[in-house]
Amino acid sequence: MSEPTPKADILVIDDTPENLNLLSTLLIEHGYKVRSVTKGSTGIRGAQVMPPDLILLDVNMPQMSGYEVCQHLKADDRTRDIPIIFISALEAVSDKVKAFQAGGVDYITKPFQIEEVLARIETHLTLRRLQNQLRFQNEQLQQEIRDREHAEEKFATIFQQSPNPIAIVTIPEGQLMEVNPSFLSMSGYTRDQVIGNSITQLHLGHDSETFLHRLQTIETLHNLEFELLTHSGSVKSILVSFDRIELNGATYALLIANDITERKRLENEFISLVSHELRTPLTSMMGSLDLLSSGQLGSLTEQGQQVLNIGVKNAERLIRLINDILDLERIRSGKITMNQQSCNLADLMTQATEEMQAMADRSEIQLITEPLSISLAADPDRIVQTLTNLLSNAIKFSPAQTTVNVRAYSSEQTSSVCISVCDQGRGIPSHQLQTIFERFQQVDASDARQKGGTGLGLAICRNIIEQHGGRIWVESTVNQGSTFYVELPLDAE
Repeated sequence: MSEPTPKADILVIDDTPENLNLLSTLLIEHGYKVRSVTKGSTGIRGAQVMPPDLILLDVNMPQMSGYEVCQHLKADDRTRDIPIIFISALEAVSDKVKAFQAGGVDYITKPFQIEEVLARIETHLTLRRLQNQLRFQNEQLQQEIRDREHAEEKFATIFQQSPNPIAIVTIPEGQLMEVNPSFLSMSGYTRDQVIGNSITQLHLGHDSETFLHRLQTIETLHNLEFELLTHSGSVKSILVSFDRIELNGATYALLIANDITERKRLENEFISLVSHELRTPLTSMMGSLDLLSSGQLGSLTEQGQQVLNIGVKNAERLIRLINDILDLERIRSGKITMNQQSCNLADLMTQATEEMQAMADRSEIQLITEPLSISLAADPDRIVQTLTNLLSNAIKFSPAQTTVNVRAYSSEQTSSVCISVCDQGRGIPSHQLQTIFERFQQVDASDARQKGGTGLGLAICRNIIEQHGGRIWVESTVNQGSTFYVELPLDAE
């Protein structure tokens, strides 16, 4: 069995062998490791080579007194912090004062009581342990301060020199606390015009209120497409990401933007060009397929008819995709205006439900509608288009024998009406709740093949609702279902 670890290492310096033997025996019995020497010079060398935890030092010794030994030890960096307790037969106050002036921490007179010696040793060992702990914690704190200062300097350098526009804003106010030169260059504002003002006060976008709401309710967000309204009045397309950060005990949002205006222009031109160029041959292709299916060119075998059906199905799917792309681009570019007129929401909800009833029956989904009879100014065809799109998605992604609920309620406080489409389907992961309304975004990449979706429906819905001055969003729990909300103003013109 291994020997117990000693409580502390104590060096005893006394020219009287009897005193050394007595102290050594008693201290060893109480669990201390003891080294004993009879000369002051030997004690100094021993303490320098292997510093003890504490030193018991006699005053009256030949060649070098205890006071001189203490002064030598306190002058050396290796032994300066070792607590030294004097043990002496000298009882004069002047001797004790001299001991403390030399650097001693305590003074015990002979003859001594071992209980007193043990108590004072334990007291000073405890004090030294606490001092060492405090010193270690202080060194750690100093290192943390140096690390933080280095990190802050590094962050400040990156912040100022980054080619990406960056801003630090308060939560929940959305007040701009700091921006980098790239942000000022992109927005066209000066620093004095920006700092201290909020995102909504500066009118940085047509949808600033919605963006501020997301800033307040979401911990982190990546690549949200946002139309930035610059100081000169021009509109830039940007992708915004933000994370919450702690600065001086307060929570802020770190916004990082990426200007994609030129990329969006080229993308839109490409999509528009490709869509128009594809439409002409597709129209010819569909005419040919219809001619074949009519039997005017002869009858087909059963296998030939199956191949023809596959061709017709995929051509129709491609036409739907092209129509969705063109529809979305026309709405976004303002080439399609909303034909707003006074209409009853209950009629629109009923019409949308009736159009989707056959699809719901095939999927064994029960549609439950709670129409709200309320008048609003809107384009009835586009509102029905939005509702049927939301209902189609809800039916597609719901298991059989479940329900899809459509209801509406008005709010006098916000002068708006809210329509909800709730399903019991697979739900949407939280990290996709914000991007699901972007073009070609789907929860699962296989949905386009299995469900026949284009990934454009929700983007079209969002543009329609925004052109009505409203907003659309979704709340969802994976494996429990999703609820899409459409909010429309009652005073829209």
